[in-house]
Amino acid sequence: MKRRTVGIGLLGTVLDRGRGPERWESWRPTVALGQQEDLLFDRFELLFSRKFAKLAQTVAADFASVSPETEVHLREVAFQDAWDFEEVYGELHDYARGYPFRPETEDYLVHITTGTHVAQICLFLLTESRHLPARLIQTSPPDRHRRRSPGDYAIVDLDLSKYDRLASRFAREQSDARSVLKSGIETRNQAFNRLIERIEFVAMHTVDPILLTGPTGAGKSQLARRVFELKKGRHQITGTFVEVNCATIRGDAAMSALFGHVKGAFTGALKDRPGLLRMADGGLLFLDEVGELGQDEQAMLLRALEEKRFLPLGGDSEVGSDFQLIAGTNRDLAAAVREGRFREDLLARMNLWTFALPGLRDRAEDVAPNLDYELGQFTRRTGRRVTMSREVRERFLKFAAAPTSAWRANFRDLNATITRMATLSPGGRISRETLDEELEHLERQWAAAPRGAPGEPDLLAEVIGAERLNGIDLFDRLQLGAVIRVCQDSPSLSEAGRRLFAVSRARKSRVNDADRLRKYLARFGLSWADAKGSSPPRKAAGEPGAFQPA
Repeated sequence: MKRRTVGIGLLGTVLDRGRGPERWESWRPTVALGQQEDLLFDRFELLFSRKFAKLAQTVAADFASVSPETEVHLREVAFQDAWDFEEVYGELHDYARGYPFRPETEDYLVHITTGTHVAQICLFLLTESRHLPARLIQTSPPDRHRRRSPGDYAIVDLDLSKYDRLASRFAREQSDARSVLKSGIETRNQAFNRLIERIEFVAMHTVDPILLTGPTGAGKSQLARRVFELKKGRHQITGTFVEVNCATIRGDAAMSALFGHVKGAFTGALKDRPGLLRMADGGLLFLDEVGELGQDEQAMLLRALEEKRFLPLGGDSEVGSDFQLIAGTNRDLAAAVREGRFREDLLARMNLWTFALPGLRDRAEDVAPNLDYELGQFTRRTGRRVTMSREVRERFLKFAAAPTSAWRANFRDLNATITRMATLSPGGRISRETLDEELEHLERQWAAAPRGAPGEPDLLAEVIGAERLNGIDLFDRLQLGAVIRVCQDSPSLSEAGRRLFAVSRARKSRVNDADRLRKYLARFGLSWADAKGSSPPRKAAGEPGAFQPA
């Protein structure tokens, strides 16, 4: 069955106007559609507002006279103000939703030459969003040598998938955007690449808060800055990038730094201070280590996120700031909520888009491209090009991927390592001796500063909770803490068992290190997932629903 062609267009209250026989001397866009020799409409829907009903009837009759095969239907739309975007879009949207489209048997062309510019934009948007399942048609008047001609027309299909060059261009733009987020590093870890792809999409389509989790040195700060640069380059953001490490501010200093203060708010407040939230107005605020904020700062931040307003320290009048928040943390904020150290409502507000960045140990295949990146950065900083021989490079990559390599500061450790070796290679080539010296340095450093060392967060308390920790003897605490550190530094239960029982296993004819470790953890009601920090702490023995060790 032959498909029917249906046109939809607005009455042109100026261009379609004309009276008496003289009207045929003028080019009228709507009537000209019916005069095209190679374009036949089976039906044309002419949209008009009531005050132009008489003109609409004249145009409809003229269309029918030049194209007798076309059924012309007059459809009233209730525009009070054809330049009011909200009103026009709403009326046209309602029309589109109520129209009985039959795309399986009919092709639709939306005429965007007539109507106000606002109406033309609305028709374009409704067609692009497929509320109108159509293509666009644009008409143009004849030149002065063809005055009797109906002019020309052009049809535009907004289905971009049909345009190879456009599709490849958009794909290239997306690829470039992801490259920006990865600092131009050709990462090979597929899970990380999928993560960056999702972050790129979310960053381009929302101004809601984004929460970046992951270990220290995983790249949260750098990624937040790259998101800002990407949004700035797309004109989605006009302000500046403001970054603060929440672990470095406490008490009144935190309130003043974040929310500002008025003169005289406290001793030493000699003048007003705008605060970082106001500095980020129109831009992006990155709060690193957001879990370190105090309860008062958390409450103020929540209000600033929800209402875009807050009260400076010592002030009587609220101020406003409209910023996008990216928060970073290496803490388990859900555990902090359970322990009463972090507000549940603030976490709920920030937890809409949460992305967990993996550490260096979880991206062993990305060490090589990051090695090249760091060498390139060293060249840019110093003007000296430094390389490695194949032998030295392979030895370094093997060491970097080994289960015993801690990389506790992740990519910060890697950056420091490359910087030290490059600096100690004045000839422009990192030698085997320089590499061996650096690897020995790393092993001593990791051995001297294990996770959970004084001055760092209590790892054991994070895993089992402070309340349960108080019920464990010091002897068991020390032993369990060491076991947990090895578990979190190991990629698997079996590998952790091999490291923990390396001496005793040599004296056994049959070994099952994984089972030994599993049973040890079970004595404290812990699983492998608990020890790795990938599941919430279990309840203590004796509590309802708690695991009871044998």
